Amino acid sequence: MKRLFAVLLLAGSSLLVSAQPYPNKPVRLVVPFAPGGGSDTVGRLLAQRLSDSLGVAVVVENKPGAAGVLGTEFVARAPKDGYTLLLADSPHTFNHLVLTKVPYDPLKDFEPIAVVARTPLVLAVPVKFSAQTATEFIAMAKAEPGKLAMGSGGNGSIAHLAQELFKLQGAVQLIHVPYKGSGPAISDVVAGQIQSILTPAPGVVPQVQGGKLRALAVTSDKRSVTLPDVPTFVELGFGNLRVYNWYGVLAPAQTPPEIIAKLNTAIRDVMAIPAVLERLNGQLLEPINSTPQEFKALLERDAQTWANIVKTAQIKPE
Repeated sequence: MKRLFAVLLLAGSSLLVSAQPYPNKPVRLVVPFAPGGGSDTVGRLLAQRLSDSLGVAVVVENKPGAAGVLGTEFVARAPKDGYTLLLADSPHTFNHLVLTKVPYDPLKDFEPIAVVARTPLVLAVPVKFSAQTATEFIAMAKAEPGKLAMGSGGNGSIAHLAQELFKLQGAVQLIHVPYKGSGPAISDVVAGQIQSILTPAPGVVPQVQGGKLRALAVTSDKRSVTLPDVPTFVELGFGNLRVYNWYGVLAPAQTPPEIIAKLNTAIRDVMAIPAVLERLNGQLLEPINSTPQEFKALLERDAQTWANIVKTAQIKPE
């Protein structure tokens, strides 16, 4: 009898816990990259503040591997209960186009919650390079097709795809030089080993401010507060060259809408905290406060844009 009572008591306790409003236990925020990068920085800042907003621990779990695919697949296959989330970035929308093994659909297998930050890309050259402006750089590239080199953080990276978009928009021929990460590529531009790079701002702005690189253009909608004297590609006549590396939070597909709504509200509360905005700005990231619907529209738009670029540039999966 006592044993039966104990079983009934345990069952009742389990039902009580499950009946409690979300969240009632720690939440995992999976960062599909190693500690120390941009995604990790954003994820840890967000998790710290979300813990206060949600009233439970939000723990960052790094799951690096295969350009973010391993951690992303882990979240896609996780229970649809709001306790396992993904901190994604822009390549989420095109990895399946440039990598051979991506076992999930970037749109169908996830529920968008919120975009939290974004950063544009910067076209930069060595400070002693003869082209002083983007217009001069483009003229030089057209005068000597296939002679100027532009580095990237690797084949299929956002820098590579943005470079292909630039080449198509500007009708210029550049030699793409892929590196194993943006750091070595930037170092070679500083050293004058290659002539240019088009890469996310956090990697090059310190070099520009330190007088080692010259910024010629940015891919943002309007001029950067950090680089107010540098024109946008839009100003230069490249109307479609608006490219950002963004960071956003996703849940597994079919996560209940009430959970998505609660998480979105919590994230938007976090994104209104002055200290969070200051920290992101200090990392050269523009804070974003979005709805799930706005994030969904961004995902769909980016997926279509990059699909067109990959097809036109004939980029093959690796």
